[in-house]
Amino acid sequence: MLIDASMTHRVAIVGAGPSGFYAADGLLRTRPDLRIDLIDRLPTPFGLVRAGVAPDHQGTKAVVRQFERLLTQPDVRFAGNVEIGRDLSWGELQAGYDAVIVATGMVIDRKLGVPGEDLPFVWGSWKFVAWLNGHPDFRQGPDLSAVRKVGVIGNGNVALDVARVLAKSPEEMGKSDIVPEAGEAIAAAPLTDICIIGRRGPEQASFTGNELAEMGRLSRAVAVADPAALAVEAPTGDPTPERLRKAKNLEILRGFSKNVPGSKPITVHFVFNRPITRIEPGEFDLVLTCIGYEGVELPKGEGIFPVGWAKRGPTGTIPTNRGDSHAVAQQVIAWLKDRDLKSGPDPLPLSVDADGWRRIDKAEVASGARIGRPRVKLTDWKVLLDTAEG
Repeated sequence: MLIDASMTHRVAIVGAGPSGFYAADGLLRTRPDLRIDLIDRLPTPFGLVRAGVAPDHQGTKAVVRQFERLLTQPDVRFAGNVEIGRDLSWGELQAGYDAVIVATGMVIDRKLGVPGEDLPFVWGSWKFVAWLNGHPDFRQGPDLSAVRKVGVIGNGNVALDVARVLAKSPEEMGKSDIVPEAGEAIAAAPLTDICIIGRRGPEQASFTGNELAEMGRLSRAVAVADPAALAVEAPTGDPTPERLRKAKNLEILRGFSKNVPGSKPITVHFVFNRPITRIEPGEFDLVLTCIGYEGVELPKGEGIFPVGWAKRGPTGTIPTNRGDSHAVAQQVIAWLKDRDLKSGPDPLPLSVDADGWRRIDKAEVASGARIGRPRVKLTDWKVLLDTAEG
């Protein structure tokens, strides 16, 4: 169809994850007249919330309720199953929209850069968590049938997430949206030890207190730490919030150091000051690297605005994106001021729209209700697209 140039500016947001939705929210708060297209290569919205947040943290995933409300706005379109470079070029986006916001995130596991990291039992955390969450590109997980000892490399919340999901009992995961195949594989695995390994000391760990404390409340796993490694204090030169967070971590870890290894079926070991220089077969049955993410090179040019991880790198929590995205939205609004409206054919190819996503959502929630879970995700591309089409 032809776009009436007298209507309003049009903005494309590439990536329908948290930073993309927050950017749309920021735009509409100042310019409710804008027409906004949220474009994603997946047939489902919400990005990292759906595919990257640990499946047992349903409170964190509840943020999608805010995003769903945006999809009810008459001038906001969701366009799923549209891949830039396959269905639409960056040049076509720039030609068809008055501004383009790039919210593609970073979904490539960062490499350790050590011998052995390409062995088949070494998995990056993005790939592993995407499997847990039913991402259609990662339907096949690791073989856990003989996995007894797991090494988790990293000292941030992602390391805690993967260790916690592996350590939890099936009952503790009962209200999560973990895909059934992954949940069954973890429940059947003969796990005995999970080692969370940091290259620096505990006073430098990036854990947040609530997530770390949760490791001490698991029904089938006991958390332990070497008291000798904990004879340190939070760095005095850090800003006060950081110093308090690190001091709380040390307090929690000292509590773990009083626990008895082997007192529950699984022991979670917190190991510090151990740089990984190579990965050898035999030490661990499965290694999960949780050391951050990278992204692909982004387009540059007039009218293109990166946001979220695509702008600042893989740092911060989901709420961190709100302020960042709103700030970028104001930059876009300033850019649009006094710019002539573009006209021409609607640049969007045939896609999964918001109604298609709602059909997927309805089917998943109905499947989940039958087994007392929030949802059971559709993980096959064809099934997702067929369901979207109704």
